[in-house]
Amino acid sequence: MSRPPVVLAGPLAGHHLATLRDAATGPAAFRRAAAALSGLVVAEALRDLEGRPAEVATPLARARVELPARRVTLVPILRAGLVMLDPALALLPDDTRVGFIGMARDERTARARSYLSSLPGGLGDDEVVVLDVMIATGGSTAAALRAVRAAGARRVRVAGVIAAPEGLAAVAAADPDAAVTVAAVDSHLDERAFIVPGLGDAGDRLYSDAGAGG
Repeated sequence: MSRPPVVLAGPLAGHHLATLRDAATGPAAFRRAAAALSGLVVAEALRDLEGRPAEVATPLARARVELPARRVTLVPILRAGLVMLDPALALLPDDTRVGFIGMARDERTARARSYLSSLPGGLGDDEVVVLDVMIATGGSTAAALRAVRAAGARRVRVAGVIAAPEGLAAVAAADPDAAVTVAAVDSHLDERAFIVPGLGDAGDRLYSDAGAGG
């Protein structure tokens, strides 16, 4: 049985989400809001990360602390997933690794096509987090999950910004054990497989002046 997705709540996440949804938001402000919201999503996605006890020396005394028990590997889905990478790295230890999966959407069929898979070895002992801004049909996310599982990953999570119910269902069918955390679950997909109300084409809005897109 698949896990229900974790969905962020509260006005801080809502503020950044509103900026992303607004068709008047330009690329620079869109990138800032996407990065801020990504940090919140990744922090929530890793809230239950297994820890290990340790000690550090403060200027006054020894202090007990808790550190991640396992190394984390981040796997952004190119190209939009790159906006989630730096905020995630800022939260995580220096030994965090990064892999990349490139997926291109066929606008005629709305299906995802893989053009790049570059994953580090030794994923079996890591916490692997797939970063995908928009989980629309779920095809790209499901393909990325299959790729990291094939590379040996056993502990896998997905962090995204906006999802459609159809996409979440596809991800759950592809990998019921993968925990999914997003900032919002929207109403549905339209006839072009865009999330409604969504925020348009995330890649175009992040990296060009093309406008809000679909």
